[in-house]
Amino acid sequence: MSKRNTQAAKTAARERLRQERERQAKRDKARRQLVVAASVVAVLAAAGGIGYAVVQNNKPAYWEAAKDDKLVKPANTTGTDGTTVVIGKSSAKKTLVMYEDPRCPVCAVFEQTVGPTVKKDLDAGKFKIQYVGATFLDKNLTGEGSKNALSALGAALNVSPEAFLEYKTAMYSKKWHPEETTDKFKDDSYLIEIADTVPALKGNAAFQKAVKDGTYDRWALEESKIFDKDGISGTPTLKMDGKTLTGSDGKNAPMSVAEFNTALEAALKG
Repeated sequence: MSKRNTQAAKTAARERLRQERERQAKRDKARRQLVVAASVVAVLAAAGGIGYAVVQNNKPAYWEAAKDDKLVKPANTTGTDGTTVVIGKSSAKKTLVMYEDPRCPVCAVFEQTVGPTVKKDLDAGKFKIQYVGATFLDKNLTGEGSKNALSALGAALNVSPEAFLEYKTAMYSKKWHPEETTDKFKDDSYLIEIADTVPALKGNAAFQKAVKDGTYDRWALEESKIFDKDGISGTPTLKMDGKTLTGSDGKNAPMSVAEFNTALEAALKG
């Protein structure tokens, strides 16, 4: 092989090496640009995520915001805010005030045990019932089931007092009442499922819309203020003429039919 050919081969080899280095440099540059771009996107995404989290954390909670909702009073209520709920024959001279929290397990036991007797006496005209809904368990246990269930009870009351009472009884039944630590009443679908066991509420589109839309959420908040204002410490609490009806222990609500009858008889005479 001549020196000329050897030199030409070397020159060609150097040119191929130069071109390959240029291509590699371009690939490296492109790779660096992609890394930088990805890093910028990641930083922006993180910043956006942090910003979103900050915004979300600073948004008022739903029920906190509901305090500013328009107040819609259920039918069959009285009082400035529609928070006076009195059910029964107008001829009844006495009124039994019942303070109850929808999530309260003791209220559920009371309703299952004594509830039928209370309803029988109500229908007989022995007394009217003034219902006062409480929501303190949402605060004590965390959650929103008490407020949401009370709002749904408002929707039932808007249908009729009878629908309200039947719905309340269904909520407290063994089948439907959850453990107090299980916040199932926060789910509108569950509340509607319970309502479907009440003839007046079954498939009732207006009632269901009120539950889903939270029509009576503000009302539920106003209603629960009465419990706080009256200084009641627990549920169920029963009062007549300002005096608390208690069982044999002299402290808690009567939890048997016999205890209720004894306490009621004394209250009706008082």
